[in-house]
Amino acid sequence: DGPLHRRIDNSAGISAAQWLATAELDDIARVIKEYGEERFARRIARAIVAARELGEIGSTVRLAEIIAAAAPTRERGKHPATRSFQAIRIFINGELDDLRECLGQALGVLAPGGRLVVISFHSLEDRIVKQTFRALSAGCTCPPRLAVCACGQKPVARVVTRKGVRATDAEVEHNPRARSAVLRAMEKLAAEESHDV
Repeated sequence: DGPLHRRIDNSAGISAAQWLATAELDDIARVIKEYGEERFARRIARAIVAARELGEIGSTVRLAEIIAAAAPTRERGKHPATRSFQAIRIFINGELDDLRECLGQALGVLAPGGRLVVISFHSLEDRIVKQTFRALSAGCTCPPRLAVCACGQKPVARVVTRKGVRATDAEVEHNPRARSAVLRAMEKLAAEESHDV
């Protein structure tokens, strides 16, 4: 149990408790659904809104109890509040926006032949990494129906890991948090390579 802040930097931005105290039901449901991929997001959001009418939701245990009571089913080995807590943390900290920004800047600081390796722990993060790497290695952005490239864009990187690399059973046994980890890597092309591709 602890204060319900969920912030990476406690001195910046609003806390999860402050947001949950004022957010609209639709906004809470959207955040839990979109960032937590929680299928009972609306039901959980309704429970949160009803509970805050009775008093402040200021602790992690209090929020976990509200969510657990609202979730009709349980995933084996996972607390019913896990997805919602994750969603609220991602939203409060703007984590996906930060990831997009970081990936956009990383290529600029890599030397030709340099590699960027990213380990993501959430399917939304992994999707952003995969799509970014794919776009940087694709080059041409013209619609497939065009017979000849009109955009002139060339690939600036090549994907090193076609499929995401996952932890082995032995790694997961040693470190259970590795169960959701996915590693992806790309390599920056030299300027002449990007023109030859």
